[in-house]
Amino acid sequence: MTDRVLDGAPVAEEAVAVSPLVRRYQQMLKAADGLSYGLIALTMTLMTGLVTAQVVLRYFFGDSLDWADEMSRLAFVWSIFLALPHGIKKGIHVGIDILINQFGSRIREGLMRLMLAFSGGLMLLVLWQAVLVAREAWGEMMPTVELSVSAFYVAVIISMAHAFLHLAFLVWQGTHVWGDE
Repeated sequence: MTDRVLDGAPVAEEAVAVSPLVRRYQQMLKAADGLSYGLIALTMTLMTGLVTAQVVLRYFFGDSLDWADEMSRLAFVWSIFLALPHGIKKGIHVGIDILINQFGSRIREGLMRLMLAFSGGLMLLVLWQAVLVAREAWGEMMPTVELSVSAFYVAVIISMAHAFLHLAFLVWQGTHVWGDE
């Protein structure tokens, strides 16, 4: 019985059995993705609402909210960083694969996993640096809101941790692990 096709070759459904550990990790990632999607929707709604309110107040009432620009910028940064891991999961991030596509499927998969592992290392490095910068800047407040400027770095920290979890899963299970979604 061949239900799936992988790199042009049929794969028996029985050959794709998933261990309980892999299933739990995948469920954890799906839960993190769901939470992330909800936060993205919230931050996009906040950003859109603030910008709309600011435009209406400026053009129709000659007034503005002092804090709207800063908060809409924060919401934009959060929405962008929260969305990054979803691109990694789906493989829709920017990549140059002209050379790697010339290799057979086994070599290509191995090279892709190697590059995903390097990318995971980079995510951990960026995460660590964001933690250091956020800790250093925690006492600095935004000019118009009683909120630390580290709020921008918290988005980076969350994004890099989430992205690392996806990269680790892709290295562990292969680049076609999310193919059915």
